[in-house]
Amino acid sequence: MNLIDQWTTEQRYLPYHKWESDYVKHLLDTVNQSKWRTTFHIQPPSGLLNDPNGFSFYDGKWHLFYQAYPMGPVHGLKSWYHLTSTNLVDWKDIGLALIPDSKFDSHGVYSGSALPYNDKLFLAYTGNVRDANWNRQSFQLGALMDQNNQIEKLDQPLILPSNDYTEHFRDPQVFSYNNHYFLLLGAQDQQLKGKILTYQSDDLHNWNLLGELKFTKEDMGFMIECPNLVFTNNQVVLLFCPQGISHDKLDYQNIYPNTYVIGDNFNPTNNSLTNPSQLKNLDEGFDVYATQAFNAPDGRVLASSWIGLPEISYPSDKDGWAHLLSTVKELTIEQNQLIQRPVVEMKELRETKRTIEGTLSAQVATLAKNMEHHYELKLTIDKATTGCLTLFATDKNSGLMLHFDTQNGTMSVNRKNAGLSFAEDYGYQRDFTIDKGSLNLQIFVDVSVVEIFINDGKQVATTRVFPNETNSDILLTGQDGHFSGNIWTLRSMK
Repeated sequence: MNLIDQWTTEQRYLPYHKWESDYVKHLLDTVNQSKWRTTFHIQPPSGLLNDPNGFSFYDGKWHLFYQAYPMGPVHGLKSWYHLTSTNLVDWKDIGLALIPDSKFDSHGVYSGSALPYNDKLFLAYTGNVRDANWNRQSFQLGALMDQNNQIEKLDQPLILPSNDYTEHFRDPQVFSYNNHYFLLLGAQDQQLKGKILTYQSDDLHNWNLLGELKFTKEDMGFMIECPNLVFTNNQVVLLFCPQGISHDKLDYQNIYPNTYVIGDNFNPTNNSLTNPSQLKNLDEGFDVYATQAFNAPDGRVLASSWIGLPEISYPSDKDGWAHLLSTVKELTIEQNQLIQRPVVEMKELRETKRTIEGTLSAQVATLAKNMEHHYELKLTIDKATTGCLTLFATDKNSGLMLHFDTQNGTMSVNRKNAGLSFAEDYGYQRDFTIDKGSLNLQIFVDVSVVEIFINDGKQVATTRVFPNETNSDILLTGQDGHFSGNIWTLRSMK
């Protein structure tokens, strides 16, 4: 039996229970044999993973869901898949949670969020419905999950489709602020412009539309997905994905960007962000989208991102699975700049440690040989230096190349020679500016994904890579400076 290569609409929307058991077994066997499977990132047991959903803390555990299609690496009949954790690094599979089994979500359970409510976890999500002519309607729905992970859907929608907006009307984020509940929703108006809508409620059941959130005067493209508003350091961060935004408004190379705006505060009275910043890219790399963040009860703002992009094919697709979630990041605002750091709990993955130190030169320095592809590298490089750090290397001309110039404040990430090629239409290299001065890197490598934290989280660059098994060295070249750091091997997720 072969995996499906060309998917029909009928196959994509076939109910899960109607799939033959032999196909499901073959799919799982194929996925388990994939050499691209990671060790400490969340990945689907089979099929497709995309947007993180319902990130929350409830009943003494962290809860994280993601949008899932388990029958293949394509977008089909979506559900929510559920995981829990006690430490943000070891995640336990609970299994499928919200599934498309009602008249308001018959053609897919789409993205949303979660919020503790009394002794339950309130889930808000988009239900996708198609009629006989395949016209779509999107309903904003609610459900309640108890301490045994049992979910009961609400009988009636929270928010009905609106004639003022098209079928692109989705991704509700619920949050509490000033003794009221609020809900942000991504939308496309009838002029085919991307908008964020704000609703208010006192009971999470009855919602009143406040209107379109005011945070910019610029055109935000044809659709805004995955809006999230979080509060930190007496300011607010609005995360969202503006599809089709002009490159004159934002410099980006990915098919769609993941972006943010910082404001002084959120003003529900006039439904606006006060003194919003310019729009900025959340990630400088190739593969981050649909980031979801929330204000955790321990005071932190925690975030997880989909490492994957809409409408892009990846080499793991042929093995019956697609995409990952990022490691959990903590968000702060420092000196009016968004900072993203790996959560401190990531240290729990560390095993053996090796110290590295030396002087940059044109001669290649081998920082590590034959590294298994799951490790953490922390590296400090002097100011006024130039050079290249190469991961997954066999020689200085192959691998994932990080070129840096600490005197002029520039960096690039190039994956052209890092293994299998994909997403060629969107380029092999990402170039961006960094702070001038010494350079600090914290890099997490996990088989087919790399997360690079730059200068203590001032910037992040995330990329999928599909290297050859023999590409396993870490090399460094440069001039005019000193380097030092540590390499840890990392254990697998328990």
